[in-house]
Amino acid sequence: MSILDAPVVPVADTHDLSVWPGSTRPSPTGDLTVGGVSLAEAADRFGTPVYVLDEQEIRDRCRTYRTAFPDADVVYAAKAFLCRAMAHWVREEGLGLDVCSAGELALAVTTGFPPERIVLHGNAKSPEDLRTALRLGVGRIVVDSTSEIARLAAITPADTRQKVMVRVVPGIAAGAHTKIRTGTDDQKFGLSITDGSAQHAITRILDQPHLELVGLHCHIGSQIATTKPYVAAVRRMVGLLARVRDQHGVTLPQLDIGGGHAIAYRPGEERLDIRVLAGRVRAELEDGCARAGLPVPRLTLEPGRAIVGPAGVAVYRVLAVKRTGDRTFVAVDGGMSDNPRPALYGVRYAPRLIGRPATAPPRLVTVVGRHCEAGDILADEVALPGDVRPGDLLAVPAAGAYHLSMASGYNLVGRPPVVAVADGIARVLVRRESLDDMNRRDIGL
Repeated sequence: MSILDAPVVPVADTHDLSVWPGSTRPSPTGDLTVGGVSLAEAADRFGTPVYVLDEQEIRDRCRTYRTAFPDADVVYAAKAFLCRAMAHWVREEGLGLDVCSAGELALAVTTGFPPERIVLHGNAKSPEDLRTALRLGVGRIVVDSTSEIARLAAITPADTRQKVMVRVVPGIAAGAHTKIRTGTDDQKFGLSITDGSAQHAITRILDQPHLELVGLHCHIGSQIATTKPYVAAVRRMVGLLARVRDQHGVTLPQLDIGGGHAIAYRPGEERLDIRVLAGRVRAELEDGCARAGLPVPRLTLEPGRAIVGPAGVAVYRVLAVKRTGDRTFVAVDGGMSDNPRPALYGVRYAPRLIGRPATAPPRLVTVVGRHCEAGDILADEVALPGDVRPGDLLAVPAAGAYHLSMASGYNLVGRPPVVAVADGIARVLVRRESLDDMNRRDIGL
């Protein structure tokens, strides 16, 4: 079906590769290569939908953090995306790992990741999460509630001391959406400075002989594009470190300021400059500690999206094109089961036609998924060539984070595979979920 009656849009952004992996190259045939691998050929070989990860992009981004923060612990936030290969790459590049469950922890350790370089998070850790962390020897556990203190102290072996941090709510609103702002008192994470619950938790931990309080932790939100909220968080956390010293005579050696570093999903969007962040955080930490008469604590950061997000590309095949009312819909063979983020947070992407040259001017369309929800929209009001048709391939950049990790079994379509590309070679990291996989879980009548 033709969409030539849809609104014509400027052509400039259709050639902008600024939000694609750095190895992305266009071809005269309308295709794109990533890591030296044709996306169209990858779609034909591995099927669609498919996630393509540029291994070198991930490694380069790990190195950017290590260079910007040479004296800090950089731990990759596994919730953004985790598989065995990802854990291996992160380990090789000198980063630690931040996990949120016994499942993530076990996958990492059985892949060979050193448990002492792992941080366990979670606002509601299960007994199994805590037992697994203790059994495997996780480096640090971030305490998120007072009830967790008693639970953890009760199961920690008598001849050991588990290192813990307290997750503090510093009272700072930051983040691109209300659902991902975690630094204020009106959400589920952490313990508040304002109402004294953070200070109470610190006192309780210091009274536990089998728990060793090594520092404070905060995470103020996600998709934060400016350094100002981080500087403010550091200032408040240093103030609390000083109060701990004054009240308890304890100088805590570590400070974790979380992650949440913004990436661009579409050309022109803001992203956080990691080098600028490093300079301003370091300056505030050193100045604040000097004013308080504190030694500078060892810093920890937890980037996730900013490492893997820009390295991923999702490739879909068009199934249908139709005009309904004033809108043109381009339906693809994936959707909210492999990327729920547009439905959850209103995230906007910039899909691109690949695999053939465009022969018509771009028009505004809405790219939708195959699922039984009106909100199953992958990209609303985006420019695609006016001759897009069933069978075409669409590639979506900045798709490495919070896609497959948040994927569901909706409509039993199966989760897509993950394919790594590097030096012209493609290999499967995570295979496609099959109907047989799903059937094996359904054991009753």
